[in-house]
Amino acid sequence: MQAVRSCSTCAARASGQLLGSPREFPRKRGPAGAQLLSAPGILFSARETAKRKLVHQQACASARTAPLSSSHLGAVSSLQQAEQLSHDALIGRATSLVADGTSALLSQSTFALVYALRAYAKAVHARITLQRRFLISLGKVSPAEEDSLQRAILQQKAQVGQHLDECKRFESTWLKAVDLCQRAAEAASASGSEQASVTLMANVRLARSHAQPARDAAAAADKKLAETKVDEIQRMAEYAASLEDADELEIHEAYLRED
Repeated sequence: MQAVRSCSTCAARASGQLLGSPREFPRKRGPAGAQLLSAPGILFSARETAKRKLVHQQACASARTAPLSSSHLGAVSSLQQAEQLSHDALIGRATSLVADGTSALLSQSTFALVYALRAYAKAVHARITLQRRFLISLGKVSPAEEDSLQRAILQQKAQVGQHLDECKRFESTWLKAVDLCQRAAEAASASGSEQASVTLMANVRLARSHAQPARDAAAAADKKLAETKVDEIQRMAEYAASLEDADELEIHEAYLRED
């Protein structure tokens, strides 16, 4: 607005100096009927006056639009600041982004692995319970009940296999996340971001501390399952031997009856 007022004032002063007041410059008629404005040594026609008015209007319009261009000053200033950033500063920002991303990946993969390991251990224990129940019931229940127990064991074996595949998949992702965090920590240390490096290594230790109990529980379940399989082999061998003894005894008794 100040630019517009100053422009209008300057134009008015310039017009006053050049044209003068109506009293100082009397109007005269030219031979062609066009109105002329006389001044000492200077003569302006109406066409010249209109031209000056057009130039003045254009100048005022430019003055009005000048404040609008100031809205771009912030973007230009930000761009200049970005261009002035050092390579170390840009690498530091990138290191922070990498640290955040790898930490998030490690956290999510750790939770997934722990959940899968616990589910696997639970499924293994359920299978062990069914197998022991089946071994205890050998020769003591009806054939239909034995078949039902065997079907339940087969279904539980399938569930154990599914959980085992899930554990392997999540463990592969978790190991890769641990490796990424360690590499990111090395990169952060090399770039001077010691705090990011320390945080990443702390996250790795925390992830390992959370995953280890679940891995130990799964390993313990596998150990018990292996022991149960050994017991199963022994019990089945004993049961088969008892059946053979029973058959031999039955054959001997039948032979005695024939005699």
